Amino acid sequence: MFILYNDNFEKVTPTTSVSEDVKRELLKFASELQMKLGRRVDFNEAIRFLLMYRRRRNPRLLIEACAPGDVEEALKELYEERKADENC
Repeated sequence: MFILYNDNFEKVTPTTSVSEDVKRELLKFASELQMKLGRRVDFNEAIRFLLMYRRRRNPRLLIEACAPGDVEEALKELYEERKADENC
């Protein structure tokens, strides 16, 4: 493991680049998680939750969810599925 430092020998946090649409979806997910937990949730915690959840569920669904596609249609389908789950 490497730890990054700047010129003043201060610890530097590495960054990861994502596309705008992935960032927008992650922000939506983190916001929903924050509302459910009733406390602040940063991107790191949201990603950690997604990775832990993936181990417990079907990884094929995660791969399908991450495939390029129509974001609006996927969001519509998500809301429909959640509504169906709530009615059960």
